[in-house]
Amino acid sequence: MDMDLLTLARAFNSDNKCREYLEELAWPHGVRCPRCMSDKISHIEKRNQYDCDSCRYQFSVTAGTIFHDSHLPLWKWFAAVYLMCESKKGMSANQLKRTLRVAYKTAWFLCHRIRAAMKEINAEPLKGTVEYDDTWHGGKRRGMGKGYVGNKTTIMGAIERGGPIRLKVEKRVNAKTVSHFLQKNVSQETEHIYTDAAPTFEGVDFGKTEHDSVDHSAQEWVRGDVHTNSIEGVWSLFKRSVIGSYHQLSEKHLQSYLDEHAFRFNNRKNQFLFRDTLKRLLSTEPLSFEELTKESVA
Repeated sequence: MDMDLLTLARAFNSDNKCREYLEELAWPHGVRCPRCMSDKISHIEKRNQYDCDSCRYQFSVTAGTIFHDSHLPLWKWFAAVYLMCESKKGMSANQLKRTLRVAYKTAWFLCHRIRAAMKEINAEPLKGTVEYDDTWHGGKRRGMGKGYVGNKTTIMGAIERGGPIRLKVEKRVNAKTVSHFLQKNVSQETEHIYTDAAPTFEGVDFGKTEHDSVDHSAQEWVRGDVHTNSIEGVWSLFKRSVIGSYHQLSEKHLQSYLDEHAFRFNNRKNQFLFRDTLKRLLSTEPLSFEELTKESVA
């Protein structure tokens, strides 16, 4: 289903309609027991549950998912998913609070549970021509030295030209961390890796891939096919999201915001993004408020 705001309001204006759609996504070939995979199922209408006639297991389409134990109506979940998918610069918890008329705590938790479903797992490595760059977020830069950014948080990024991006928070960027990031996210069959001429890249292991760079300090931005304009465009979009929507992002949750940004960017041509995001919500492990707010272990 190709989705727009009017279609959303018309097609999913009740919890029953939302639940029916989730069931279509979860069980496209008919309801099956998640425990024994039997298709001999009875419907318990009053409780919106199913009962397996083979093993007597009772379940629902939302059981064991991010929707589980949520007191928020499903149609508000659907609206939140749509808004987060379609907002190019992101949707803050305050914006969602006002739009859905819920408490800020509810909106904040809702946003983070949706972001958890947007995290890429076992993503395909980048190939072809890849650009790498890093940027900083928050704090103030102090001191000197390679990779030293004071109390700022470093974000590493790579983009396959015309394709997806990969983003990662890193405490300190040096040849070792860049090498590890590239090895994890870039295919060995990649033809070119382009960067700027920062001292960080001295000693980076680019494998068998051809590496070239442009020297921004010498006002060199493009030399033939060699440039980092694509990844810098990603930084520009993300920073506009921070300034225009989120205003402030904590270091603790920065990676989840980057996951959301990357997911939306990587699906920019996907006309079924709303549907595919709902599918992810059905297959992602539940995220508790306690887990989300617990102190980070250094």
